[in-house]
Amino acid sequence: MFSPIRRVTTKQPEASRFAVEVPAIEKRRAGLDADRRLWIIFDEFNTDIVGNSFYLEPEPPTGRFSKAFFLPLLREFISRRKSATEVSRFR
Repeated sequence: MFSPIRRVTTKQPEASRFAVEVPAIEKRRAGLDADRRLWIIFDEFNTDIVGNSFYLEPEPPTGRFSKAFFLPLLREFISRRKSATEVSRFR
């Protein structure tokens, strides 16, 4: 299993990175701090084995991005996946 989101960060990424700044409305939808500049880094991805994972989803879920914002980014990630860096989360 893989997750296309490597991280959400407050540090502005270099121009060469595949990253997108999160708009204010999407930060509110996702339960993120609307007053901070945030970026999603897409040129890395996590892999994990679900049944053995130490990384659990928060209860209750914090929120989510809208499909209108996230689906085009996901499609672009899929098209670039072979050039992305895999980060293994299983031991």
